[in-house]
Amino acid sequence: MADIRNVPGPRTGDRFTVGVSRDFLDSEGNNVWGDIRLGELDAAPGVDWHYLPRDTDELLAADVDGLDAVLFAGPAVTERTFAGATRPPLLFARFGVGYDAVDLNACTRHGALVTITPDGARRPVATATLALLLAVLHNLPAKDRLVRTGRWAEKEQWMGLGLTGRRVGLIGLGNTARDLVGLLRPFEIDVVAYDPYCPQDVARGLGVRLADADTVVAEADAVIVMCALTEETRHFVDARRLALMKPSAVLLNVARGPIVDEAALIEALRCRRIRGAGLDVFESEPPDPGNPLLGMDQVVLSPHALAWTDEMSAGNGGSAVRAVLDVSQGRVPPFVVNREATEEPGLVRRLAAWAARSGTVGVHA
Repeated sequence: MADIRNVPGPRTGDRFTVGVSRDFLDSEGNNVWGDIRLGELDAAPGVDWHYLPRDTDELLAADVDGLDAVLFAGPAVTERTFAGATRPPLLFARFGVGYDAVDLNACTRHGALVTITPDGARRPVATATLALLLAVLHNLPAKDRLVRTGRWAEKEQWMGLGLTGRRVGLIGLGNTARDLVGLLRPFEIDVVAYDPYCPQDVARGLGVRLADADTVVAEADAVIVMCALTEETRHFVDARRLALMKPSAVLLNVARGPIVDEAALIEALRCRRIRGAGLDVFESEPPDPGNPLLGMDQVVLSPHALAWTDEMSAGNGGSAVRAVLDVSQGRVPPFVVNREATEEPGLVRRLAAWAARSGTVGVHA
């Protein structure tokens, strides 16, 4: 393990080197996300970037040693990412908002900042969530299958539910959920939310009533999971809470699969204890081909890609690139999730060296 207090900073003339994870590329070498604003790195003086040489599920020291920053999507960042590294990156800039595959403690110990891109994802995820909600309430995939399979006469069995005047319950009232609240306003709905970290005045300003989790799931016509996956929220929506839901209610999960007890959800759907579900995420991804959810007509599924649009590509990419460019000039970027790392003396010294090299004033947040 390198002593981060003694990790060398940039020498005169050194360029800030960025590695981009190879999972962005398809088999032909094209970026599957399209324009993720990497051109801004090309235009930045003193910055070089390249795709990492190998596609991997876990970044190892051999992949990142000597890089100043890593812009990545899927690979895990673990203790092994730093094992044996002599000059670990200053920054791991995640393309997306989830970071459950990142060992934040390891990053902090080794003087590496971790950033996410909530500013790039919030509106695409909010609009995708509204689309999923309407698809579930209107039984859209089931109706599509009726037409495709010549079962037109069965349409009476798939009467949908209108959204106007309903009550939506949110598990989590962060930035993306707040954007969704704004999109829902034209439907004249009532919103109730569970979020122990959201101030009452913020919720009140949005017209949202805060309540305990049991009240939210019991009162809502649509329960939408939009919180982060933590040890506290793992299986937060379990058999007991599913049993509290109205038989006419639906459940959506656009956050992380393990927040919902999938076995309990399958049983609730099978026994018609709830009306339906919309899932962009699963406990195991991709789901097993034998997963009962795949055969349920009242369930709308997406392969953890519901919000994948050009808007999200540009938003997430631009946010991650801005974090990289901030660090290249010795500044602490926004959306750092391991804030304690900003107090590491070695990291502070390395940032100051990049600030001096670039001629900017470093900002220690």
